[in-house]
Amino acid sequence: MDTFKNTQNLGEIVSIMLEAGNIFKQYKIDFCCRGNRSLAEAAKEQNLSEPEILKKLNDALGESKKNKINAGDFRDMSPNTLIKYILNTHHTYTKRVLPELGELTTKIMSVHGVNHDELFRVHKLFSTLKMDLEQHLQKEEGALFPMMEAYEKAPADGLLLRIKSAVKVMENEHEGAGTILKELRNITGDYKVPDDGCGSYRLTYTKMQELEADLFQHIHLENNILFKKLGIDIQ
Repeated sequence: MDTFKNTQNLGEIVSIMLEAGNIFKQYKIDFCCRGNRSLAEAAKEQNLSEPEILKKLNDALGESKKNKINAGDFRDMSPNTLIKYILNTHHTYTKRVLPELGELTTKIMSVHGVNHDELFRVHKLFSTLKMDLEQHLQKEEGALFPMMEAYEKAPADGLLLRIKSAVKVMENEHEGAGTILKELRNITGDYKVPDDGCGSYRLTYTKMQELEADLFQHIHLENNILFKKLGIDIQ
């Protein structure tokens, strides 16, 4: 591809160039849960400069070609290979970081909550996110992914219907996680640590941003690539 166009979907752009995800995050553009929007639609909805974003995207695309950056094209992976990647990379990371953040959010709420009452809301939101994600991963590992793996080996109309039904549930849960992440970023002022914040405070906000970035990529891979391999469009 020579250049990106404003008519391309956000999910498609990130699928072609992973760095696009970082550019979209700078503008708070949701490319995972709402990746079916075109760049033009997203810019208009959020009153952003479409030419400015498009220039950044195409500059990055040109740089990646110049430097021959190749992070691997997930679109070329088979569904089963992509599932294994998601499990080994994103599920493994999420299972490790959720308990760590659970302890950290409780700790900073206990120590700093008196002076920063938003930490009570942070703790409540993260607790909900943690519970939802733990259940979500179990649904994917115990039901959705095994069905998708079975379908790749032996396609059947009945099985595809069950997969589509499960995907709809996953889509709704992705939306729910995205909503919580946006609220967490909002009430923390883009994860700005106050002057009296301790090391644990800084560590908590750093890890939350890392989790957010990982979840965006995780959801993008499922919504915009994996599900589409079976002809399932995420609205």
